[in-house]
Amino acid sequence: MEVFNVRRFMLASVLTVVAAFALIAVEARPAAAATICESECGGPTPTPAPSYSPSPTPTYSPSPSPSPTPSSSPSPYPSSSPSPTPTPTGADSSGSSIGVLANQRFNQMITNRVLGTVLLGVNEQINCNNCVSAFGSAGSFSAGIHGRKELTNNLSLLAGIAYTQYSEGGYNITSAPIAAFALRYDFTDWGSSRPFFDVGTILTPWEKARYTRSYNTNLGPVNVTSSTNASNYAVYGRAGWMSRVSPRDEVAASIEVWQLWQRVSGYTDSAVAFNPFDASIATGTDRTSLVKIGGQWTHLYGSNIEANINGGWVQSFASHSGIVATVTGDGMVVPTMGNQGWFEYGGRLGFRVQKGWIVDLFANGTLGPQPVGNTIHGGVGLRINY
Repeated sequence: MEVFNVRRFMLASVLTVVAAFALIAVEARPAAAATICESECGGPTPTPAPSYSPSPTPTYSPSPSPSPTPSSSPSPYPSSSPSPTPTPTGADSSGSSIGVLANQRFNQMITNRVLGTVLLGVNEQINCNNCVSAFGSAGSFSAGIHGRKELTNNLSLLAGIAYTQYSEGGYNITSAPIAAFALRYDFTDWGSSRPFFDVGTILTPWEKARYTRSYNTNLGPVNVTSSTNASNYAVYGRAGWMSRVSPRDEVAASIEVWQLWQRVSGYTDSAVAFNPFDASIATGTDRTSLVKIGGQWTHLYGSNIEANINGGWVQSFASHSGIVATVTGDGMVVPTMGNQGWFEYGGRLGFRVQKGWIVDLFANGTLGPQPVGNTIHGGVGLRINY
């Protein structure tokens, strides 16, 4: 009986434990189901939140750190980008200015010759007494002395020397001594109407020269004035016919042939604040040949006033520029000088203040297109006949 009771007690205990486990399982399943439902429906999930909170932190923390870097890095670059100077343009304009420089040097040759002819008596009659004249002129400053001396009844020496300064069209010449010499053969034994011949030279062995070169760039104009040394030489021959048409009048017509040379020492552009396309000019010799056909008339008014007018047409040929320039951005530039034609004129008004003493007012110049242009050189002189 006791055995039966023990068995019944053990069976009851086992059933009790099984029932308890069954009850716990039933209660746990709804809780798990509720948890799963809440996570799928987007409800609060306090338990998974700690598991996902670390993942957003490393995911988004790098994105803010690079964002200030791009925002701060562009700011210095735009502010510094306008500071570099824009690239200048204008090399072609700089190269073209070398042609203008060649024109200046051509004008220099012609002006030097015009001033030199004053020393050869261009404003005086063909045949006259021995004389000497001291003079000064403005327009182009010139001061000197010249005259003529009869060596024989037919042969005369014409000579003079002067100190000159002149400028025209962008160039300036200073400290330029000019000397001129010529021989004139006048066939006086032929009577009042006769031929005559001249041969002579004009020398300017040294002069200080300043040339201005201008060109345009996209950043503004550029003007450069450079200094160098130059020299001018000329030889000529003249054949003409003069006639004493009356005791008070002498007329003459002639043809002249000239050869001119001009030597200019090499130089580079002087230093200026802005000259992106600078130039270097090599030593060179300009040259040109001229033919002049002209005439003159000298007349005596009363016994105290005499007047002379002269003029002629001049044509250049075989002109050559000695410029060989190296221009930054444009390379080597060798300009050409075309042939030119112009008119030359002169005149003198003399007042005989007493016997053998004459005060002269005179002028000489050119009329024509550039590069010769329109020029005038006037002055006053005191001439003494002996």
